[in-house]
Amino acid sequence: MTNLNIVLWFDKSTVKHLRLPFSYHLMPVFLFALSQTNSINWQSTAIAFVILHLFIYPSSNGYNSYQDRDETSIGGLKYPPKVTKNLFFVTLLLDIIGVLSSLLVSVYFSVFVFLYILISRAYSYRNLRLKKYAIRGFLTVMIFQGAFTYLMVSSATTDFSIAHFFSTNNMICMTVSSLFIGSIYPLTQIYQHQADKKDGVNTISYKLGYIGTFLFSASFFLLATILLFYYFDLKHQRIAFVLFSLMMLPVILRLMYWFNEVRKNTANADFENTMAMNFWASTCMNIYFLILIANNIFGWF
Repeated sequence: MTNLNIVLWFDKSTVKHLRLPFSYHLMPVFLFALSQTNSINWQSTAIAFVILHLFIYPSSNGYNSYQDRDETSIGGLKYPPKVTKNLFFVTLLLDIIGVLSSLLVSVYFSVFVFLYILISRAYSYRNLRLKKYAIRGFLTVMIFQGAFTYLMVSSATTDFSIAHFFSTNNMICMTVSSLFIGSIYPLTQIYQHQADKKDGVNTISYKLGYIGTFLFSASFFLLATILLFYYFDLKHQRIAFVLFSLMMLPVILRLMYWFNEVRKNTANADFENTMAMNFWASTCMNIYFLILIANNIFGWF
């Protein structure tokens, strides 16, 4: 009989599989959307931030772990512990809390959060398992962690209307968000080729190969950068793009170094290098968008 003591559901294995620190890598799109909001409702923004980063994203991580039952390294966990049934109940609990709490923000935000959960489940659930298809899995993550998340966050941070949201500027920002996700996501799969193949999952990275993954990711990053330049040029904010170029320089240099190491020996396409690359990219982008948010408040440039 299932133990109804909710506190006991949060055993050590379950908490680890929620991978709470991994939410840090999903912050850039949230901060990007916030940086492009003209009038911010800080109370709703704070609630939305907590809901996404402490409930929805960890729940998605945990549910994916519950379905995969990985025995090798996964994002944020080099040595994943054995999954227990508690993990399923905790992810369900977090989702319920997340959706209901979202009503404190708005009905729109709550609906978007619910849709995000459904897609996240479809991505991992064994009977659907979008992740096992290279293109469908890639597009699912690219769109829903990118453009859709930008939309979802925007609905929480300011007065929101579907009829007025899809302006040229917002469509560009949604596209940029997806392109950035599309540039980093294949790199997060590069160390899991054999484990994914064993599990019947054909990732985009596996299809592209080691070198192809780097070239593919670089091309998406370049497209995102070009579109971002166009966006800031339209807004007459070229200094914001110059700042972006400077902030991304460490990421580009780190990526070039890693690419060269993988060309020499594919064993360098490992968990440690992947997580280091992910950390560099997330940190530089988070700092950059925080600077833009601060500039909106204080008018530095």
